[in-house]
Amino acid sequence: MNNTNKFKLSPFQLILLGFALLILLGSLILMLPISSKDRSWTSFIDSLFTSTSAVCVTGLVVFDTATHWSIFGQIIILILIQIGGLGVVVVAMSLAIFTGKKIGLLERDTIKEAISAPDIGGVVKMVKKIVKYVFIIEGIGTVLMLPVLIRDLGAKGIWFAIFHSISAFCNAGFDIMGSTGYSSLTGYSASIIINIVIMSLIIIGGIGFFVWNDIEKFKWRFSRYRLQSKVVIIFTLILIFAPAIYFFICEFGDRALGERILVSLFQSVTTRTAGFNTVDLQAMTHFGAALMIGLMLIGGSSGSTAGGMKTTTFAVLFFSTVSVFRRKKETIVLKRRIDDSIVRNASAIFIMYLTLFLLSGALISAIEGLKLSTCLFETASAIGTVGLSLGITSTLSVPSKLIIIFLMYVGRAGGLTFIYATFKSARIQANYPLEKIMVG
Repeated sequence: MNNTNKFKLSPFQLILLGFALLILLGSLILMLPISSKDRSWTSFIDSLFTSTSAVCVTGLVVFDTATHWSIFGQIIILILIQIGGLGVVVVAMSLAIFTGKKIGLLERDTIKEAISAPDIGGVVKMVKKIVKYVFIIEGIGTVLMLPVLIRDLGAKGIWFAIFHSISAFCNAGFDIMGSTGYSSLTGYSASIIINIVIMSLIIIGGIGFFVWNDIEKFKWRFSRYRLQSKVVIIFTLILIFAPAIYFFICEFGDRALGERILVSLFQSVTTRTAGFNTVDLQAMTHFGAALMIGLMLIGGSSGSTAGGMKTTTFAVLFFSTVSVFRRKKETIVLKRRIDDSIVRNASAIFIMYLTLFLLSGALISAIEGLKLSTCLFETASAIGTVGLSLGITSTLSVPSKLIIIFLMYVGRAGGLTFIYATFKSARIQANYPLEKIMVG
């Protein structure tokens, strides 16, 4: 009995293992000659990097997706993006549900952790709803982009619409525009339809499945939303429009008014975890790049297709700081008290992401001999599962690629999932003597 319990995996370990196995499988398929356009073998490290980036819905690439990978390879990448966006556990459980398999308590508990559900009740029903809405939303995105892409690209515009709709909704940032001569979506920086559709897909995918549930249930009655949904919506709006105002005023003054509005909003939205870009990022000012790094680290929301520390983590830390400034004993969020354990979790996640981001950036800078600021942009993009780059990804050596792979993996699995899967929980909490330490 003890041996059975000893080797029993926790829900957090199952989530990490699921992502790892999918990444490995994707790597092996992408290595095959059928996956590349010139029918040559792709090295394991580059296939592993691409597979990790796809499963972890990041978008950092060592090869241009359109010119290196064959249609078969692009389909494999898109499948990995779709599974990674939904979550390995959600996809596995949805297949089990639709084939009539009974879902036990361990499976339900794993689903709860995978989608950041508040409790175990109703998670099976929620999985069905998630899968249904995902395909509906991605289908709508595809249909809306078809007129523009078919006009510009002919029949292959259908594939482009499907690929970019799924990539945008899953916050992946992979694009196949390389064959058109453009980098990412720079060729559509002034297209109202492409910009609005892609931004909408990114936002919908990044706000979280349980926010969808509240929106569906309560419609415009915002006061009836759960606290998490309120916090996600409020901070998502702030993190979209505040940076967009800065970008509009300080970064893109050489563009016409309409295009200037679009590129300002687009860069603000995509920086949070999507990875598309409609401008040359290397032309950004130092402050603009630093602002992007901050947004990439925050990321999307819990229980969504997005990565990063999450908007809720940022919100809890913000309100905790406000409570300290106001000399309040408890953290208050929108007239609700937040348990101290939530604040501790948010602090742990913040320290973990910040440490990995800074340490990894410094290591890559030392290994590659590149500017620290450029490397920090890359590591923020990796751990935030964003996919934006200042152009160094394809030039990185194997050790640096392995660092980026690890960051993408941690960023998609989630800070808490990684912490709980790695460290055993204490069975007994010792009641040590209380003593104060002066801080500040």
